Amino acid sequence: MKAMILAAGLGTRLRPLTDDRPKALVELSGRTLLEITLSRLRAFGVTEVIVNVHHFADKVIDYLKSHGNFGMRVEISREDVLLDTGGGLKKASWFFLEDSSRRHSKSSDSNPVDEPFLLHNVDVISSIDFRRMLEFHNENHALATLAVQSRETSRPLLFDGDLQLRGRRIDNKNTLISPAPTASGSEAGNLSSIPLQSLAFSGIHVISQRLLPMLTEEGVFSIIPSYLRLSAQGEKILAFRAEQYYWRDLGRPADLAQAARDLQQRVLH
Repeated sequence: MKAMILAAGLGTRLRPLTDDRPKALVELSGRTLLEITLSRLRAFGVTEVIVNVHHFADKVIDYLKSHGNFGMRVEISREDVLLDTGGGLKKASWFFLEDSSRRHSKSSDSNPVDEPFLLHNVDVISSIDFRRMLEFHNENHALATLAVQSRETSRPLLFDGDLQLRGRRIDNKNTLISPAPTASGSEAGNLSSIPLQSLAFSGIHVISQRLLPMLTEEGVFSIIPSYLRLSAQGEKILAFRAEQYYWRDLGRPADLAQAARDLQQRVLH
């Protein structure tokens, strides 16, 4: 299985730790955030990874080389301009589509390979069970599955009772998408009357390869509006409830300190 680690950000919230290094190389209990993420992915069975880089990009490249890519195939997607999550994934899409193209060229089968892959922020740490998340994704034939939790966040996503993405909230204002038309062509109902769950996204996705050609946005863009657009078109963009697992954003020095304490107390295994 393949994965992408989003590591190109400036890490401004982690200053002064990121004054001389990228956030991917900031350490937690003696290990870099990049090593921690790679190790988690490798333990799950990921053998090939692409990492996007921008801030102190060469330091990431040199670090990976000096550690033998941690026994994995690791490719680099260098971003001269920060492309955000959607733009970064679109630039790196060749990495996930290369096997499909190779297999398609050797076969008369017109159906493309649609293997799912993981997309993981480098500045989050969790015990989320990737295997269960992947099973959920495959069982529901989802286009994308997002690990979410019921916790405080400034920009929650809104899901219906079937765990389908239906909108988001920014500055206490809900932005809802229209339901997809039914088979008869009528609307699936008034979305404002449907009970919605407000859930916090955890920066971990399982994505089917067939999503990649659907990223019609160009340049710098977040993947969340793309998910909302695709959900409105009837695609399955689903929530994987992850409340039972440990999760922490590592965007600030205080978060790193708390995660270090959690590791010491074996809250995070």
